[in-house]
Amino acid sequence: MMPRRLTQRGVALVTALVVVAIATTTAALLASHQQLTLRRTANVVDGDQARLYTLGAEAWARRILARDARDNDSDGPGDSWATQLPPMPVPGGQVSGRVTDLQGRFNINSVLTGDALDPVALERLRRLLQHLDIAGSVGQAIADWLDPDLEPQGSGGAEDGYYTALETPYRSGNVMMASTSELRLIRGIDAEAYERLAPHVAALPQRTPINVNTATEAVLVAIGLDTATAEAITELRQEEAFDSVTAFTDHPLLEGSEVDSTDLSVSSQFFLLTAEATVSHGQRRLFTVLQRGNRAVQPLRRSFGTR
Repeated sequence: MMPRRLTQRGVALVTALVVVAIATTTAALLASHQQLTLRRTANVVDGDQARLYTLGAEAWARRILARDARDNDSDGPGDSWATQLPPMPVPGGQVSGRVTDLQGRFNINSVLTGDALDPVALERLRRLLQHLDIAGSVGQAIADWLDPDLEPQGSGGAEDGYYTALETPYRSGNVMMASTSELRLIRGIDAEAYERLAPHVAALPQRTPINVNTATEAVLVAIGLDTATAEAITELRQEEAFDSVTAFTDHPLLEGSEVDSTDLSVSSQFFLLTAEATVSHGQRRLFTVLQRGNRAVQPLRRSFGTR
């Protein structure tokens, strides 16, 4: 038999080795956890810094829009606010931004005036959908989503009876849209249709005219121009914006076009800022809807995201 003293020494040695192994493993885990915590903290700090830089871009947009209102009576692609802010270096990263005129898009909420559907806006929506190769029945479904009643607009309309019968049921909005993302809930608008429609529509909190100086080609077609004329107008206004609606409707390029001047304008109140910032591993994107009034430019809605 092994002497008791040697046995005890062997047990003590094994115990010591086990204790050392446990301590080493614990230390390694603690070090790894600490490194992960530090990395997470750094990412949070970088993300917060990037978020603040996007808010700085918002302040820039508000100032430049306010200054433009003092200097100009119209808004067009040649204005200072319409120039994209290229990526600019900031401590630890870069920030960029651009301002888009939301009144250069078709305001979905203009389809409704009070509790009644507006025939001029409905016709413009019909032309817009046709130009974008989206089924005309979608226009009826959009009208139903906005109007307060529960009666479908024709065979393509949809109210609660349609939406509550879906696999994941929900009810129709029956109020003005808060965001164009609501369009994805509407009958007939799948992902592909939404991608085509989204760049040409807005959901603004009040009825707004279309700015003919900034309207997309599709929106110019929606107000009554043919595709060729819309393209020509888009090129023309790059050099000089129209100073009045009359100057637009009386332009020789529009000869023979049937354009209703209702709810047309050469100036705008609503704009969208898209700002992006990167600081080390932190990235933030800011979308802010800005409203320009007589005295100031105020943010109406902000949403943050990552790229």
